[in-house]
Amino acid sequence: QVQLVESGGGLVQAGGSLRLSCVVSGRTFSTYAMGWFRQAPGKEREFVAAISRSGGSTYYADSVKGRFTISRDNAKNTVYLQMNSLKPEDTAVYYCAANLLSKYGSTPYQFEEYDYWGQGTQVTVSS
Repeated sequence: QVQLVESGGGLVQAGGSLRLSCVVSGRTFSTYAMGWFRQAPGKEREFVAAISRSGGSTYYADSVKGRFTISRDNAKNTVYLQMNSLKPEDTAVYYCAANLLSKYGSTPYQFEEYDYWGQGTQVTVSS
């Protein structure tokens, strides 16, 4: 069983920054591709960013490219999402997810490709 626990959400003004963290249980974190998704009220969950198991490859949704950065520390079993220049439309619950048995360099971006999910952390951006 793999468990994911997100933290770092909160309330921030437009233009501000937040860093989300996701700690993953298990001994084989370095074999997981990791992703961040978000879900705003009344909307479907959408892809935000993904990182390959080594951290060498990343992939972003167009809506966050240039503002958000995904990274990971395999020694700490943790994946991060640094969010800069936040906008009110970034308001959502943010979820991290793990893709087990990922291929080297893979950065999955579809909901169905992920095997385990965290409980989510709320990010609210005020205008």
